[in-house]
Amino acid sequence: MTAPDRYIFHVDANSAFLSWSAAYRVSVLGETTDLRTIPSIVGGDQEKRHGIVLAKSVPAKKYNIQTGEAIVTALQKCPHLTVIPPDYGLYVNASRAFINILKKYSDHVIQYSIDEAWAIFDGFEALYGKGQMVKFAYDLKDEIKETLGFTVNIGISTNFLLSKMAGNFSKPDKVHTLFPEEVEKKMWPLPVSELFFVGRATTKKLFSLGIRTIGDLATADEEMIKAHLKTPGKIIQEYARGGDLQPYIFTHDANKGYGNSLTAPQDITTVEYARHLLLSLCETVGARLRADEVKVSVVSVHITTFEFAYSNKQMQLLSPTDVTEEIFIHACKVFDLLWDRRTPIRQIGVHTGKVQSDAGRQYNLFDMQRFDRLETLNHTIDRIRNRFGEDAVMRASFLEGNVTHMSGGLDKERRSGVTIGIDVENEKTRII
Repeated sequence: MTAPDRYIFHVDANSAFLSWSAAYRVSVLGETTDLRTIPSIVGGDQEKRHGIVLAKSVPAKKYNIQTGEAIVTALQKCPHLTVIPPDYGLYVNASRAFINILKKYSDHVIQYSIDEAWAIFDGFEALYGKGQMVKFAYDLKDEIKETLGFTVNIGISTNFLLSKMAGNFSKPDKVHTLFPEEVEKKMWPLPVSELFFVGRATTKKLFSLGIRTIGDLATADEEMIKAHLKTPGKIIQEYARGGDLQPYIFTHDANKGYGNSLTAPQDITTVEYARHLLLSLCETVGARLRADEVKVSVVSVHITTFEFAYSNKQMQLLSPTDVTEEIFIHACKVFDLLWDRRTPIRQIGVHTGKVQSDAGRQYNLFDMQRFDRLETLNHTIDRIRNRFGEDAVMRASFLEGNVTHMSGGLDKERRSGVTIGIDVENEKTRII
């Protein structure tokens, strides 16, 4: 379906963590100083590895404070910087609140991360009137601001990629369009680093080829791009020309189960690193299963390589389980069948299926006592974490290294995770 029958809105909360904390402190706690008006950041635990800038205010940007840099460094740049801790429960609730507003107007909402989503409007002009698309977007933006106390940017187009690119134009509290006929004028002059999926390493390669802008990439020789960047080069060149996102971005195998995925901070090139990430994901999945008093009998793993190739496999369990260790064992078995041990992996995910409540266990001679003990231990750890925080108990293997012990979902240092690519209207995977 083509315009004007279909419009796609990309809605992105401006400086989400900072804005959500600021709005709560002003409207609920009655604070007189709005964090958004002063140099301020949301920062993780300075005593641990999470001591980084998670979000920053507009005034903080004037001091060249960057998301992801150490809090210590940020304070050196701005000694009077206000630092507040993250409130992850608040952020989940704020995310759900703005998604619910989108669902009032669209029956097809796809949440990409905790602070951004696409809303698809089929037959828009028949529903809302001819020529009302931009006005409607402004009204939607203002409703979110007035109802929830924070601002969003809305990008409008006829495909997912262009709407997301439009949403990243000037901020905050703006509405922008980027239709295919506007690509050359509005998108091509932008630095190539601003193109979706073009990271630092790819930017460096493109610069070495004399490619500085998105337009340079769009008009570059295809064979030259393919020769230097292989399949990813072909994909991003299509993006530069206004092509749409790859289908795998919106695909989940286990929509009727519980799952998590993450993009690794560095390419996965060893089995050891992969299993460390799988264990972290399984920790979160297992905790959610037990919280909802359900068990699963299918475990699946998916990977996306550095060349954006997506693959997945699944395994049937002998008996339904909610035991983290058991889920992890089967996830490792699936992963071993899935990966060739040569191709670097960029994204990895664990998903489960065949969810059951009040499911009994079919024991074999060897695992009966083992899994009984683990089940009891898992529930005990859950109670401790619920009372004292999820970091109160963690496996010794996570004390060193750069892998958080409970990944996916609302990761403490990331905004994306389990919410990526979930159709909110039809999903049965728990978003948290």
